[in-house]
Amino acid sequence: MDSIEVVLVMLLAVVASAYIRRVLPGSIPLPLVQIGLGALIAAQSSHGVDLEPDLFFLVFLPPLLFLDGWRIPKSGLLRDKGTILELAFGLVVFTVIGAGYLIHWLIPAMPLPVAFALAAIVSPTDPIAVSSIASSAPIPKRLMHILEGESLLNDASGLVCFRFAVAAALTGTFSLQTAALTFAWLVAAGIGAGVAVTMLITWLQRWLTRHFGEPPGSPILVNLLIPFGAYLVAERLHASGILAAVAAGITMSYVELSGHAMASTRIQRSAVWDTVQFSLNGVMFVLLGEQLPDIFHSAGMSLEESGHINRWWLLVYALAITAGLLVLRMAWVWASLRLTVFKQKVRHQPRHKINPRLLLATTLAGARGTITLAGVLTLPLMLPDGRPFPARALTIFLACSVILISLLVASIALPRLLAGMTFPAEPEEQQEEDIARRAAANAAIAAIEKTQVTLMESEACLDPEVYPQAAARVIAFYEHKLKEVDPDSEHAWRKTDYAEKELRLAALAAERRTVFDLARHDHISDEISRKLVREIDLMEARYR
Repeated sequence: MDSIEVVLVMLLAVVASAYIRRVLPGSIPLPLVQIGLGALIAAQSSHGVDLEPDLFFLVFLPPLLFLDGWRIPKSGLLRDKGTILELAFGLVVFTVIGAGYLIHWLIPAMPLPVAFALAAIVSPTDPIAVSSIASSAPIPKRLMHILEGESLLNDASGLVCFRFAVAAALTGTFSLQTAALTFAWLVAAGIGAGVAVTMLITWLQRWLTRHFGEPPGSPILVNLLIPFGAYLVAERLHASGILAAVAAGITMSYVELSGHAMASTRIQRSAVWDTVQFSLNGVMFVLLGEQLPDIFHSAGMSLEESGHINRWWLLVYALAITAGLLVLRMAWVWASLRLTVFKQKVRHQPRHKINPRLLLATTLAGARGTITLAGVLTLPLMLPDGRPFPARALTIFLACSVILISLLVASIALPRLLAGMTFPAEPEEQQEEDIARRAAANAAIAAIEKTQVTLMESEACLDPEVYPQAAARVIAFYEHKLKEVDPDSEHAWRKTDYAEKELRLAALAAERRTVFDLARHDHISDEISRKLVREIDLMEARYR
């Protein structure tokens, strides 16, 4: 019962955090509010949460990474794949080496393999934290796509480096050849498992639907289970479950283009996934806040055992490590941009100057999050000879401190850094949207005309005059949509659209009030009321 109560309290904290963030002054990222609520729960609760890292990975990460992979724009991911791979893999290795030596120099009592382990686990950025920060800062779309792609892929490289650093701390040996081969297997098998599981489940679901029909709710539940299946299969193959979940999400986005899912299923599924994303994101950061008091206490004791009496050294170490991570990231991003400019010069392409503010924004936007927390908690308690794992509590505290400081720095600095900057519009997106709208409207008109003829020639046609009138009304709607994307009359139609939108919203609100009033007075049943209100809600969603 205690566990259930704790889960309910944390879910309530997630709900409360969304409202508290609206009340607080400034643009404080939601994760920071949730971490604060978690710390408050820990202060008021008599029993803490015993966080099992393996369970944490399984319950929280697969669905969230699956959804991020599903919803990330694929065109941006493919367009900037070179830059994303440089950040997701090259930057991680560069950070592990540079920050590892920095940490060992700052804290000589921490063995070098443990310092490398800490550097590895704080190297991956967090997609959830990045998305939250982006909601309060005007980050350009292309940069946001690069940051999202980086945060989706660098988890695997960071965790692999962490695994080998921990193994070196336990055994005292390290093999570069073994590490390279293992990394290749983790990546290849992880991606393969994610793609294979998604395709297999999708094929099986379609076969069952074709032969036995589609039970209500079944496609949504299957969709929710796919990331867990991909993650578990990859882990059984000793591959990267995280990359499997991401690959499953990206594969799902291509599967979705087949259009086999019903419209009602897509609407309901989107609402379910939004709820899952909000809940799991929030609970993760609430859990981080709930763990902080115990982590701070254990780290303080570890510091005293190493000879430091003043616990303020913990803050000094945390700030120094975070600053080192920022310097390393800025150096890598600058070198990557210089290489891009050089390639443009060699290929005689138009060259773009490096904007110092965007360079700094890219550096600060690399906030750490729950991957770091979950990974660092997997540190073993004992060495093979029975001695305690060196500086374990201090390592966990410093990793959590980097999460908090990186979130604070990004949330405070980014909105101020990017304030007042104007970014060039992305005309390709608007052109692509106009092309798609025009093609869809023309296809719809052709289908209406063909269907009209078919219906008039069928035996079920009782009144031939009905179909031309109905077709004219529907075609008029699509002709109106074609005029919307006509550049010659775009401005006038925009004004008309605004007026029509306001009138339709007012009419729909009146419809809804009337239906509710009829149901309240028992003039219609609840079932009829829900059906009509759903139709009105779906219509209203088109104009919001």
